[in-house]
Amino acid sequence: MSDTHAAEGGARGLHGTGAVAFSTRGEYGVRFMVALARMDHGEPVSLTDIAEAEDLPRAYLEQIVGSLRDAGIIDSQRGAHGGYRLARPANELHMGEVLRALEGPIVPMSCLAEEGSPCNRAGSCTVVHLWSRVRDAVSTALDSFTLADLAKPGSPIALKR
Repeated sequence: MSDTHAAEGGARGLHGTGAVAFSTRGEYGVRFMVALARMDHGEPVSLTDIAEAEDLPRAYLEQIVGSLRDAGIIDSQRGAHGGYRLARPANELHMGEVLRALEGPIVPMSCLAEEGSPCNRAGSCTVVHLWSRVRDAVSTALDSFTLADLAKPGSPIALKR
């Protein structure tokens, strides 16, 4: 690794250092969803149980579940026997939908965001097609997985091509 590369953020394998990277919010949110799918047997699952099972900070999960609830991905129930459950069956929840609820639009360049600031090269950009294809490829990959695919205990996930 060159000194310049190390100074710019280290190895590309580290979390959040690549050009198309998801935050800990996305990572923890996906882990939360997989744990919820595995533990959801009709009764609400407590946030504490999921935090302990996944070794995740409960306070951070409290922030994450609000976005998932607002997106209609999970439901919540208050009270002594309260908690969270999936709003739809796991095989109907695509991981692209989950990550968009947590991270916002999946775009490698801000000029592709629906609400992004207009680029001063709009209309004459020679590489916008590249970034559009990257966005589409990442979205297609994420949308090809359902929560049920990830929640199957012990079974490897077959990549859909």
